[in-house]
Amino acid sequence: MESRQAKNQIAHLMGEFNFTVRDPLWKDIVLSKGFKTLLAHSEVQKLSRIKQLGPVYLLYPGAVHTRLDHSLGVYHLSRLILLKLLANKMNSPHATLTFSDEGITAFLTAALLHDVGHFPYAHALKDNIRATHESLGVAIINESRSLKQIIEDELKTSVEAVCQIIDTTLACDEQELLFYRSLLSGTLDPDKLDYLSRDALFCGVPYGVQDAAYIIRHLKVNAQSLLYLPLEAIGGVEHLLFAKYSMYKNVYWHSAVRSATATIKKALFLALERSTLHEEELFGLDDEGLYYLLERIESPDIYNLAIRVRNNALLEEKAHCLYAEVQHTRLLNDKHYTRAVEEAIWNALKGRYRELSPLEVIIDIPEKLSFEGDLLIEMEDGTLQEFAQVDPLFGSSMVELFTTSIRKVALFLPPYVDSKDAKAIFTEKVDNYG
Repeated sequence: MESRQAKNQIAHLMGEFNFTVRDPLWKDIVLSKGFKTLLAHSEVQKLSRIKQLGPVYLLYPGAVHTRLDHSLGVYHLSRLILLKLLANKMNSPHATLTFSDEGITAFLTAALLHDVGHFPYAHALKDNIRATHESLGVAIINESRSLKQIIEDELKTSVEAVCQIIDTTLACDEQELLFYRSLLSGTLDPDKLDYLSRDALFCGVPYGVQDAAYIIRHLKVNAQSLLYLPLEAIGGVEHLLFAKYSMYKNVYWHSAVRSATATIKKALFLALERSTLHEEELFGLDDEGLYYLLERIESPDIYNLAIRVRNNALLEEKAHCLYAEVQHTRLLNDKHYTRAVEEAIWNALKGRYRELSPLEVIIDIPEKLSFEGDLLIEMEDGTLQEFAQVDPLFGSSMVELFTTSIRKVALFLPPYVDSKDAKAIFTEKVDNYG
């Protein structure tokens, strides 16, 4: 019975998905009539006006792909994963996980809508904005009558289920939906498989390209609804984690990208602190809307700081230290304290550099970087073990080395400031301020 159901679901995912979108990474992405309607919705199309990598195009001019490109890619890979798992189900009907028609559609809907709550620099503003892009996405879905109508009437699935898959903080006790949650955000999730390969393609670098087809081909689910890979496919996981490290080192955390990101963060932090801007005004913006908003709030100094990024007139990294070497945890955890240290550095420099604005002194502290390694590996004897135990290269000590080697606290200043002056004052203030 379950084998027949899986066969019918495969037929549905193959036969009724006959609208094609051409994608530069995955080539043909197929949609059903309902998903084509969902793609055309204004809240989804807004993602086409938000760059996936924010300011990375200032360093890699080709990196102008959008959140919509990425969302389509995640949807596409999610469909391929479902097809693989349903084929496994058809061939191994003893597996206990049940895939319902409604659940399958809810998962694909969540994949396409998982970033619908994004606004520019949303990831970079985590320490300034209380709401997550997932919770904002759920709010958009629940508040849009037209979105809910498409989900319920055309896609024939539950709005509540879609929201529970997107936002993992929502209460959920359904095993199938919990499985979809783990599928959408785990070690081998379609989100990561898409963004690493897509970002690498548009940046023109080789580091992040993934063999997604190979990984998906080997995916399995056990009787406890846990995802795993056979030992022979462990190289796919290694490559993915190496790729993530390389992309952070060479792209996401390149000093020019960190400069642009930190500059926008400071501009928005100051606007929020002065109450000339309220965080709710950021929600729903696209890239251009962010700059229009900053121009309208009538704080020329803040706008002029932000416009440096738009014009690629970036501040330069003049000094840095490893995050792990910073003794003052307050500097790392209290943004108001960090601003006070920036002020102290400006006071120490302004005598020699009279044109230096206090807003042009920026300390950048990257967020924590994780290398998820909680995937299960099937050993030759049929037992399942955690990836980190099977592969010593990605044990806790090596992962810690990866993160500490590229996570640094950096000081950004205008190009005319001498690096020797900056390094001496940065070291003094970071070690001794307060």
